[in-house]
Amino acid sequence: MSTLSTLQKKIILCRACPRLVEWREQVAVTKTRRFAEWTYWGKPIPSFGDPHAQLLLVGLAPAAHGGNRTGRMFTGDESGNWLYRALYKAGFANQTTSTDSKDGLRLINCYVTATCRCAPPQNKLLPQEIKNCRPFLLEEFQLLKNLRVIVGLGKIGFDAAFDSVKALGWTEIKARPKFGHNVSIKLNSTLTLIGSYHPSQQNTFTGKLTEPMFDAVFRKVRTRIDK
Repeated sequence: MSTLSTLQKKIILCRACPRLVEWREQVAVTKTRRFAEWTYWGKPIPSFGDPHAQLLLVGLAPAAHGGNRTGRMFTGDESGNWLYRALYKAGFANQTTSTDSKDGLRLINCYVTATCRCAPPQNKLLPQEIKNCRPFLLEEFQLLKNLRVIVGLGKIGFDAAFDSVKALGWTEIKARPKFGHNVSIKLNSTLTLIGSYHPSQQNTFTGKLTEPMFDAVFRKVRTRIDK
């Protein structure tokens, strides 16, 4: 019988996408100057969090010098700092930052996954790479038995979440909903999909995503879960 733990072990061994395998391993060797002393993870990144979570976050893919370095999603980069600060404020994490996989971060009623598990060149995924990774996402959805809210971080995460729910037959909505920040879609009687701009530096440095805007998403999540 599959469990979240056995699934993550399977994910770590995946080599289905040659372009991503080459890139993640190359980055792990060449590194970047500020992390020259690190031993990079350089493999697919497992998901993590509370196995009984009601909230699921679906991101894009690990960052080359973030998750690909630390071995944990949204860890060791500015996107993670934004995410965990917001999760902490909404009561879904026990601390505001995440620097490495042993820093004590614990998610509360929350689980974090991604559309693809390997860092892509220029943060851009190919359609076939998304397709190759989809079975892992589908299995996670099925193993997370208590889901009430899914947050799609960025359009790719939002679309991947909807496509997964549709593939599993969990919604009668036929066409993909239009992505937007803090857009809320009732997928079925118990499950809601919420869109959010991704907390990438491209969005946060330009002001496309502000801290109050991001906090509003998780306030909405909290309202859905607590009612």
